[in-house]
Parts: sequence; structure tokens; C-alpha cells
Amino acid sequence: MFLVVVIVLFARKRHDNEAEEDYLDQVPGMPTRFTYEDLKAITDDFSKKLGEGGFGSVFEGTLIDGMKVAVKCLDGFREVKKSFLAEVETIGSIHHINLVRLVGFCAEKSHRLLIYEYMSNGSLDRWIFRKSNECILYWQQRKKIILDIAKGLNYLHEDCRQKIVHLDIKPQNILLDGNFNAKVGDFGLSKLIDRDLSQVITTMRGTPGYLAPEWLSAAITEKVDVYSFGVVILEIVCGRKIFDRSLYEEDMHLLSLFRRKAEGERLLDIVDDCSEDMQLNGLQAVNMLRIAAWCLQGDYTKRPSMSIVIKVLEGASEVQDDLDYNFYAPPSSNGTAKFSQMEVKSSAATALVPSILSGPR
Repeated sequence: MFLVVVIVLFARKRHDNEAEEDYLDQVPGMPTRFTYEDLKAITDDFSKKLGEGGFGSVFEGTLIDGMKVAVKCLDGFREVKKSFLAEVETIGSIHHINLVRLVGFCAEKSHRLLIYEYMSNGSLDRWIFRKSNECILYWQQRKKIILDIAKGLNYLHEDCRQKIVHLDIKPQNILLDGNFNAKVGDFGLSKLIDRDLSQVITTMRGTPGYLAPEWLSAAITEKVDVYSFGVVILEIVCGRKIFDRSLYEEDMHLLSLFRRKAEGERLLDIVDDCSEDMQLNGLQAVNMLRIAAWCLQGDYTKRPSMSIVIKVLEGASEVQDDLDYNFYAPPSSNGTAKFSQMEVKSSAATALVPSILSGPR
């Protein structure tokens, strides 16, 4: 009996894999498909690891034409299978200078790999949470990185046929090329929202510290990305993590410290003091902190759209007055999807349009 069950499960898994592979071949606009043997050759048998995350390891590779790539090997594929399809089908067919480009993929038997353009300066956290003076960003570099992130998010939120919500904006998911141009990455896998209107997110997603307060009680829209973006601005300007246990207790939580310094009109105190250049541009840095505060408003309806953020960053508009520095304020609720701490409670009639994903326009 046990043997029969094993054989049936194996056959079903093989059938599912074959069906998935056939499906991917029929989707228009697909990035290049590679065989697993191709990727072994490209990565020199996966010999140079660049890093690893929650879904697997990333290896450096070189295509036949000399282009360097980063190859992500997905582990525990049963949990990420559906999201892999969404990543390839949706993100693989959109292109923007501030989004990490998906060059190709591999879906062969049990192997699931994603091939991205190579970003030589790695992720942003390496540069703003540095452990030495070797990785220090100047003010103009930080300002440009913030604008790049805003443009990438604006494309996802406003320039696709329907909104794409990233759901995990943080320094580790912002990659830098050789010229320190920033690109939003890792906007697939478990972070993609189903397109089917009858389905919604079933568990809280993202990273503690970057999650907007409405995850607990209100509608999930693109404004959760705006909140996370505000946290990232704060970390870039202050040169520290949102939560740092190495500091005195009253300074561990950056949002609490931010509020205290804002109320005392001493925001310059929290600007990164490891860089003389940052201190010399202190007034501009403080104004950037006000943009962060606007993005961090507890009431998501009071946060700006990313297109407005871009206008402010480019000097075409001003930061809204009367900002609330109580970033944990109870969020607004307009009667759409209601969330408990870990589960979504909704019905087929729930208005889910703000959080539906789609391909490009």
C-alpha cells in the first residue's frame, strides 16, 4: 500500500512538472529559457556563491556572449512553485531601468532557477550598514539611490496595466550596479499577489520593521510599499538599521528616535555622522527625512503616491505640512479587505483591485 502511494505521488509530481514546463513555453514575452546543464556550464558548476537568502543560494555566472549574471537556485520548491511561475510570467516580461532584469529561467524536472542581470556592487545594506569605512556613500549617491528606488516602485505601481505591489522593500532587496545605480529586485516569489479576484494574500508578508501598520486592520494597497520605502530612506540617511540592539534602549528603535528628534527639532542629530559629506549636506538630509516621515504616515491614505514622491525629490513639489510623527497611529479603514494579525478575512465580493498583479501595459 505504501509503495502504491509513493508511486502515485511521484507520477503526479512528474505530471505537474511537465504541465508547468509546457505552460511556460506557451506564454508570450518569456525571457530566455535555459537547461540545467546550461546553467552548470554558465556558473562553472555553481562554484562562485554570491550569497544566499530565504529561498536559496545565488551564484555568479557568465553567458556565452560575456554578460555576467546572477543565478538564483530555489530551495524548498514545493512552497514557491506558484510564485516561481508568477515571477517568470509577470516580472519576466516587464522592463525598467530601476528594476533588476530577469534574463532567463530554468524549469526542468525538480530544478527551478532564475537568472538575473549581475549587479557588481551588491545590495544596498552592504553600503549603509557598513562595518568598515570602505563602503561609505556620499550624499549625492544616497540621494540618487533614493530617487532610483522611487522610480522603480512608481513603474510597478502606476505604469503597468494593473498595480504590482512589491511587499518587501528593504535595503537587502535594492541592488547597485557598478555606477551605483539602484534597482529594485526580488519582487516575485512569495511576494506576488494572485491575479484571480477571488484570491487574496493569506498570510502577512514582508520583513518586520518595514511592515506598514495597516497590515493588521485595513486594506492592503501599494501604500504598504510607500511605507517600507520611508523606512529605507530613514536607514539610508541615518546610516543604521531600523532596529539596532547595540545601542542604548531609548535609541534602539529608529522610528521612536526619529519621532523624539522631530518633536525636539533636532533631526540633524540622527543624520549619519560617519560621513563628513553627510554632515556638510545636513539641511538637505533633514529635508529628505521629512519625505521619509510623509511616507511613514500611520494613516495610509495620507501617504503620497510614488509619482508625487518623485516630484518632491526632483524639486517640482513640496512635502506636505502637518506631518504626524506617530507612525504607529491606527490606520484608516474604508471597508475593503480586513486583516487579522496573520490571516486575511474577506469574501468574493471584497474590492481587491488595488492589490491585483498583472503584466505590463
